[in-house]
Amino acid sequence: MKDVKFLLGADPTGAVSRTYGVYIEEAGIARRGRFIINPDGVIVAEEVLNPPVGRNVNELLRQLDAWKYVYEHPDEACPANWRPGKKTLKPGPDITGRVGEVITIDEILS
Repeated sequence: MKDVKFLLGADPTGAVSRTYGVYIEEAGIARRGRFIINPDGVIVAEEVLNPPVGRNVNELLRQLDAWKYVYEHPDEACPANWRPGKKTLKPGPDITGRVGEVITIDEILS
């Protein structure tokens, strides 16, 4: 964790955990939660796991890249496994039910 370049916080009273709905009152602990909040203060993604299992930092970083991209390009969407520089989608009725024709599984997995 020494190379993590974003702030981590502690919640010794459980106040923040309660606010985000991840506190387990009877156990006195919090579930493992992470929330991505955009510059407008909107929660755009969340993941909550029970204590015995940790979160995937690589997936968090991928999602941060994707949310930053779509915030800056609001007419585009990032498909599963999207990474910077990869193909995005332009959502609309013309691709409804045809996403597999617009972007292939190979493009998603590459």
